Amino acid sequence: MWRADGQVVAARADARRNRALVLQAARSAFEERGLGVPLDEIARRAGVGAGTVYRHFPSKEALFREAVRERLRLLADTAGDLVEADDPGGVFFRFLASVVRLAAPNRGLCEALEAAGESGRTPADGEPVGPDLEFLVALGVLLARAQQAGAVREDVDLDDVRTLLTGCLVMERRRSVGRVAAAADAGPGAVPVGRMSTLMLDGLRADRAVTKLPVEAPVRNETRCRVCGAALAAARTGRPARYCGGACRQKAHRAGRTAPPDRR
Repeated sequence: MWRADGQVVAARADARRNRALVLQAARSAFEERGLGVPLDEIARRAGVGAGTVYRHFPSKEALFREAVRERLRLLADTAGDLVEADDPGGVFFRFLASVVRLAAPNRGLCEALEAAGESGRTPADGEPVGPDLEFLVALGVLLARAQQAGAVREDVDLDDVRTLLTGCLVMERRRSVGRVAAAADAGPGAVPVGRMSTLMLDGLRADRAVTKLPVEAPVRNETRCRVCGAALAAARTGRPARYCGGACRQKAHRAGRTAPPDRR
């Protein structure tokens, strides 16, 4: 509908269209080349100038976060939906395998998962968190439930799983064929996606024959969140904290309600 301020309306519509074009081009470019893609290349793919990109996103990193947010949200929501599912061990292993299968062809998503949680900062209660940290919290609950069910070795923590996951993504990209983005990194004798993740998952399974993991000498008075493994500040008085925040506390409570009675 035409209005007296029709020019303003048209300008806003153009801005929305340009932003959508930039995001679409960014998703494709980051999927192929990760954060190494130049911003000028994204602008070229979108058919706009670099200045237009900067008007919508102040930096390449900000554009990257927005471009991968949708995929990270999908992973976080899926993990959250599974925290009360039956067969905790099978759910945990199938979910990790699906993450590798989805992320391996997407260099940008691989880099986002690798960066998730690296800052070590724990959000305060009530502070909004991004889908990357929500994904880690939900993954920590899935891990805890699988361990309670006896499916995953008890000496593994969330940091171990996160490191194995990101390493597995690198190995899958180097050894796997399929989509162009993955094939660009594939080495001689490339194999279908899933071989490396199968080897990785077998290393997490509970078995008497596994090699005992070396452990760090504990830092005095340091405790860790029972869900996500984040370090907790030592309590000066009262009962020591068991969780880093309300999100982990709630997810642990949900996991406890669905655990077998003999493992609660």
